[in-house]
Amino acid sequence: MSERTTVQQAGADTTRAPAGATSADGRPPVTRRPRARGSVWVVTMAALLLASVTVTVTFGSADIGAWDVWRSIGTHLGLDRLGFGPSPLSTLRDGIVWELRLPRVLAAAAVGAALAVCGAVMQTLTRNPLADPYLLGLSSGASVGAVLVLVLGVGQLALPVAAFSGALLALMVTLALANRRGELAPTRTVLAGLAVSYLCSAATSFVIFWSATGDSYREILSWLLGSLGGAQWGDVAIVTVAVVVVGSVLLSRARTLDAFAFGDGTAATLGIDVNRTRWALLTLVALLTGAAVAVSGAIGFVGLMVPHAVRLVAGSGHRRVLPLATLVGATFMIWADTLARTLFDPRELPVGVVTAFLGAPAFAFLLRRRKVGR
Repeated sequence: MSERTTVQQAGADTTRAPAGATSADGRPPVTRRPRARGSVWVVTMAALLLASVTVTVTFGSADIGAWDVWRSIGTHLGLDRLGFGPSPLSTLRDGIVWELRLPRVLAAAAVGAALAVCGAVMQTLTRNPLADPYLLGLSSGASVGAVLVLVLGVGQLALPVAAFSGALLALMVTLALANRRGELAPTRTVLAGLAVSYLCSAATSFVIFWSATGDSYREILSWLLGSLGGAQWGDVAIVTVAVVVVGSVLLSRARTLDAFAFGDGTAATLGIDVNRTRWALLTLVALLTGAAVAVSGAIGFVGLMVPHAVRLVAGSGHRRVLPLATLVGATFMIWADTLARTLFDPRELPVGVVTAFLGAPAFAFLLRRRKVGR
């Protein structure tokens, strides 16, 4: 069997024995139970995501029904003729749905989708099952930019720009350190990312120690732990466009990612320019991660846990993994953020705390189930 055939069959859904074959003791061979088709999982998770958006928008101190939510959305989108309007809600309740809850829920979905996709790609490119979107120092770089804005008090509008710029700067430094004679080895890239991450974390701590006063400590801590409390429609647009554009490009490179999963040698044999392709894919991951971090802050475990959970049920082929990771990450983040804002109402937890509480036990279960360490 050629290496090209091996790559194309990566993550096959079934393992079947030849007809009439018998085992060494004369018994019929055991045929593994086929995994569910990727399309079935995608449709199921898409329906679950839509239901999650509808239900979580109704959660809160104001009692608002699911059908009222859709009629409010229909009114704002001009769908009155299709039976989605006019909105039965008062002006105040309609504002709660359209201006407060819905942007936050959709921003959570977009951020979760972005982090899950980036985690899946990073784990493949670095061949490291513990890789996540922040492996290249992106989160720490974004934190430096965000903390500078919060300390200087230059306004919330500059916060996403500063965080995104910090993430890209960290990426540039990481890739410059990892580059050696035009090659970008996975191990060297990971180590460079760790060095940049520690450096940026030290810079963030220094800025906080030297300059933060009064309520700025609370704002900084909330951002560093991850928060979607101030999400607006502009934030939704930024991350959603990034997910659609970058996610589409990554999905078009699914065969290339399958080849990288077998190692650089296999990828090169299949005619792939390994270094150039890795540079391009890492840059795309950094752009998508930077867009997510600029909106939500640093949120852990989503990009680490979700790809492993998806591969457990859908196999390792990236044509299935990437779309399914997008939907699972979005759904998981929606419910994590809903718990963060309602669990101790009127107090609100940083969503990064909730994802850590949920993600750590789930990831431990996955480690035992898949034996990732092997």
